[in-house]
Amino acid sequence: MSYCVNCGVELDRDAVQCPLCQTPVINPVCPPDLQATPNFPLERQEVEPVDHRELAILLSAMAVCTGICCGLLNLFLWRGVPWSLFVAGACAVLWVWLVPPLLLRRAPSAVLLLLDLLAVGGLLVLIGALSHGSTWLYGIALPVWAGFSLILLAIWLAAKKRSFLSRALLILGGTVLFLLWLEFVIDRFLGAYQPMWSLIAAAVGITLMLPLAVIRTRPNLRRQVRRRFHF
Repeated sequence: MSYCVNCGVELDRDAVQCPLCQTPVINPVCPPDLQATPNFPLERQEVEPVDHRELAILLSAMAVCTGICCGLLNLFLWRGVPWSLFVAGACAVLWVWLVPPLLLRRAPSAVLLLLDLLAVGGLLVLIGALSHGSTWLYGIALPVWAGFSLILLAIWLAAKKRSFLSRALLILGGTVLFLLWLEFVIDRFLGAYQPMWSLIAAAVGITLMLPLAVIRTRPNLRRQVRRRFHF
């Protein structure tokens, strides 16, 4: 083993010069072994990208196998409750969340988000149908899902190519609207609309939104904030 006489770095067995300072290696006791296997590959190669279709097939096979196995167990062992349909619905939702983004690479993100939200809505309908819970399904679950979906899609479409402050304002505003809608749906389901905690949450959200709105409308203040917080 040789060391560079100039910088002292440890040299490989096949090194004929120092890789740092290019000082020639002259060591009669331990000459460079030109037949030794190099520590680094001589040919430059690139890692092959992941085949999205094969990954989608793998995920689809896993979802189908899970649904079939649970269906067989439900058919032969526990026949009282069709619990396998709940598992199949959850697998379908996961499939919609994971597989379409792999196959539809050029699809708009809003379309994929809409598919995800529709899958969740379908799962809620399935749970309501299997549990004979049309009251809570149409009274709470679907209205909350519809309000959340509309607000999320609106934020997603409006936040494109926006600054960090604008996105923060949109998220806070959407959160305030959703909380107001959530309490309205719950109180309406219980029989009387008496807003309370959603107004407190809305006051907190608006209090946070006002400074952001002021910073966004004042260019000098916005530059100072970006300089200090690095965004």
